[in-house]
Amino acid sequence: MSENRALQRAHILANHILRSPPLPSSLSLAREVCLQYSPPELNESYGFDVKEMRRLLDGHNTEDRDWLYGLMMQSNLFNRKERGGKIFVSPDYNQTMEQQREITMKRIWYLLEKGVYRGWLTDSGPEAELKKLALLEVCGIYDHSLSIKLGVHFFLWGNAVKFFGTKRHHEKWLKNTEDYVVKGCFAMTELGHGSNVRGIETVTTYDPRTGEFVINTPCESAQKYWIGGAAKHATHTIVFSQLNINGTNQGVHAFIAQIRDEDGNICPNIRVADCGHKIGLNGVDNGRIWFDNLRIPRENLLNSVADVSPDGEYVSAIKDPDQRFGAFMAPLTSGRVTIASSAIYSAKVGLAIALRYSLSRRAFSVKANGPEVLLLDYPSHQRRLLPLLAKTYAMSFAANDLKMIYVKRTPETNKAIHVVSSGLKAVLTWHNMHTLQECREAVGGQGVKTENLVGQLKGEFDVQTTFEGDNNVLMQQVSKALFAEYVSCKKRNKPFKGLGLEHMNSSRPVLPTQLSSSTLRCSQFQKNVFCLRERDLLERFTSEVAQLQGRGESRESSFLVNHELAEDLGKAFTEKAILQTILDAEAKLPAGSMKDVLGLVRSMYALISIEEDPSFLRYGYLSRDNVGDVRREVSKLCGELRPHALALVSSFGIPDAFLGPIAFNWVEANAWSSV
Repeated sequence: MSENRALQRAHILANHILRSPPLPSSLSLAREVCLQYSPPELNESYGFDVKEMRRLLDGHNTEDRDWLYGLMMQSNLFNRKERGGKIFVSPDYNQTMEQQREITMKRIWYLLEKGVYRGWLTDSGPEAELKKLALLEVCGIYDHSLSIKLGVHFFLWGNAVKFFGTKRHHEKWLKNTEDYVVKGCFAMTELGHGSNVRGIETVTTYDPRTGEFVINTPCESAQKYWIGGAAKHATHTIVFSQLNINGTNQGVHAFIAQIRDEDGNICPNIRVADCGHKIGLNGVDNGRIWFDNLRIPRENLLNSVADVSPDGEYVSAIKDPDQRFGAFMAPLTSGRVTIASSAIYSAKVGLAIALRYSLSRRAFSVKANGPEVLLLDYPSHQRRLLPLLAKTYAMSFAANDLKMIYVKRTPETNKAIHVVSSGLKAVLTWHNMHTLQECREAVGGQGVKTENLVGQLKGEFDVQTTFEGDNNVLMQQVSKALFAEYVSCKKRNKPFKGLGLEHMNSSRPVLPTQLSSSTLRCSQFQKNVFCLRERDLLERFTSEVAQLQGRGESRESSFLVNHELAEDLGKAFTEKAILQTILDAEAKLPAGSMKDVLGLVRSMYALISIEEDPSFLRYGYLSRDNVGDVRREVSKLCGELRPHALALVSSFGIPDAFLGPIAFNWVEANAWSSV
């Protein structure tokens, strides 16, 4: 062997110097047969109907989604490229920020010409809204920048006009917005105020002599910041501002202001600056805006909640300032709904890539001279990815349920939608970031390569944990809402109704001390343990706040001191809501293989949630032995879900072209011929 190695080295040096023929194969130390890619479909079976599972997961508008996937795949605007014998479409993240912005806008024009946005603002009703949400989700699967540009224009600017405005605004702006005659943005966030919208510092006064509002940026912290579309493309914006009438601050109101003319020139009395390069979303032109005595017509106040008469009198049917502010904020729920759903589709992309790779990539042998083992046949690799897969499934049903209650909303359900959307937006976006990080690591060095997507998506979607409400703030809002509901019901001696708290009208569930496998997988046990956690945390939270208030602390101070309990409670509420949605989906299925697999997925979701939350042990809901039982059951479920891994990710229904090359023939995709 040592003689062979010495001979080989000598031959390599000679070949380098003399350009002689390569070393004879008889002296090669390499394997006789090189590693080959083997499609997982050759060895993996589908134990259930993948198309039916996809319909269940998507929840609505499957055909419309496929139509839009096709539009993107057939156009070179979507950066079609061939890798490993397959066509892929994904943004070119090597482009400059300016190039990414321009190509994103070109894609928007292309989709406009194809009729994608038809009815997005001018049609109404649940069916129209669900179709719009489905198409936006497909745009986000292709590129988060594309979906955010569309989201700002239609869901923020467009919905503000639709819901804050009245007939005069609808007639003037909605059709032109749908046709991109005007390009809208949404100026709420300021340098000095993000989540605290009440504290924004932009000031608007009214001049009765001219019938105009005058908007001002009084200080640098009042500059509008992170405004999507403002830096380059937007022609108009919704301005959120304090409204000062005759020396009295009437609170935050919304106005329409033009910031560019039809040629793209900045309008007088407005200054715009670029927010610059970001860790992701560089196809979105985020900008900063200053207003210098900008005058706008009185009619540009969006007046569904309040109005100012020509002579300067402030009028509103809602006298209470807090309720008025709440009325302004209510329509913004759509942002949290779309973000929650978008986060889950991003997690699906990451998992589809990582799991397909783990079903074809091998590493190490278990026994001497034996074949290398598939990554997903290692229990440790199953433990990394399969619980995340189960959580993604459960959260898909939760996102679909949220969309359904949103499109069928009534004034009576607005509060519940606000609370549920706040919790789901936080939990689902955190889950997406955790999933993408684990997927990035699970594919090794290939995850660092931009074209393989999983690493790049982390930067693209990271902002979801911050915009439309900081996640930690949202979780505290959930807990405050539950606190208010609890106190109200106890004070009036009324049963709990709404927010999923009806279980608190029954006696406290008692959990068995010994947890067998069948007990842990029992849906009633899972419901009981999730309900017990929520109930106990809510009672603890209200008790702690009441004690502090009894010692003279304000309610707000009492909330702040108990922030850890508040966050635990928010998580408990949201995870219980997610569990209920997958239970509901499972209950609707007839007996058969799909129901059986979904039962495994549901049990994995419930048990991994228990394992990951210290509350179950901290507050004594489960013993140390119980927690050990849960941990062992999760490992057993990993083994039982392993045969279904390919079928479960195939059920996502994401076309191959929208995944990364390592999800398929990663050997051919990296061959010398592809350089």
